[in-house]
Amino acid sequence: MSFEIPESIKVYSQFGHPILMWVLFGLTLYAMYLGIQLRRVRSADGEVKKELIKGRFTIRHHQIGSLLLALMVLGAIGGMAVTYINNGKLFFGSHLLAGLGMTGLIATSASLTPLMQKGHDWARYTHITLNVVLVGLFGWQAVTGMQIVQRIVDQMMGVA
Repeated sequence: MSFEIPESIKVYSQFGHPILMWVLFGLTLYAMYLGIQLRRVRSADGEVKKELIKGRFTIRHHQIGSLLLALMVLGAIGGMAVTYINNGKLFFGSHLLAGLGMTGLIATSASLTPLMQKGHDWARYTHITLNVVLVGLFGWQAVTGMQIVQRIVDQMMGVA
């Protein structure tokens, strides 16, 4: 028995991954903002600290970070699945490799949370470093991803 995916679904499914990744890029920048606010809370004193604590940056950073971890892993798998379904293969190149690297970075970064909660500064600095690299790769992925989307659109429009 063979299952054939309708052509219209195959074509439009190719846009789910880029849309999700742009949303996640925005959420990643927001998580970074929340992390910076957390650092401010840690270093603040007195009334300033009391005021910053009201922002609940720790809780919000953890919630957004958890959502990012789950959706980035699922988005990476989904992007590879849609590429395979539509082309019968994955395209081995820098976009795929950087995306897999980003998935590893976010998983490793999130795994440091228990150590940071125990006060290990090395884990905190490693978490920050991994996430700065992740944001850089994410920006680069956004550019290369849009190049891929443009090729797909050109194919749909019959442009050579």
